[in-house]
Amino acid sequence: MRYLVLAAAAVFSALIASSPAGAAVKTSVKTKHYSISGKDGAALLAQMDRRGPKHGFLTRAIAQTSYTVNWEIDWTRKSDVCRVKNAVARLSITYTYPEATGALSPQLKQRWARFMKGVRKHEEMHGTLAAHMVKAADKAITGFAMKNDPGCRKAQNAVKRRVDEIYALYEAKQHRFDAVEHQPGGAVDSLVRALGR
Repeated sequence: MRYLVLAAAAVFSALIASSPAGAAVKTSVKTKHYSISGKDGAALLAQMDRRGPKHGFLTRAIAQTSYTVNWEIDWTRKSDVCRVKNAVARLSITYTYPEATGALSPQLKQRWARFMKGVRKHEEMHGTLAAHMVKAADKAITGFAMKNDPGCRKAQNAVKRRVDEIYALYEAKQHRFDAVEHQPGGAVDSLVRALGR
């Protein structure tokens, strides 16, 4: 099934401004479903291939984890030193899963349940990596200070660079995780084969 993949998609934005802040990382999670139907595993896989969330221009995914990160950073200035007083990161995670509708045979129902257990485990790992990414970024900017920066412009740019570097590091981890899971004999490949047999 060349088009059947599980996917993590990220949209990152950083809002760096003077504003009141609370706790360091606030996370919200949402789950969406799309409907599929079929009398056997191959039919269900074909439906996921046609109806799953878009993954690139030409392919679709079985399931998807998407996340956005928005920052509010409270700056303090003293003399010519600009310092991060507090930072709030808001991580929003959305999981999209297939939902089999219609009657399934008892055997197919069991295979579907095993398949979905593995799919959720895979997608939740993407969510865990996203949460680790935001925590690492928060740690990297907590207490950040820069001298000779009364307008905080250099400090804001430096903080953005730190956050972007951590995002890139964790995006690479997301890709490595998918490469292992999707390789022949990997967890996702095994899930697809077990359902489609």
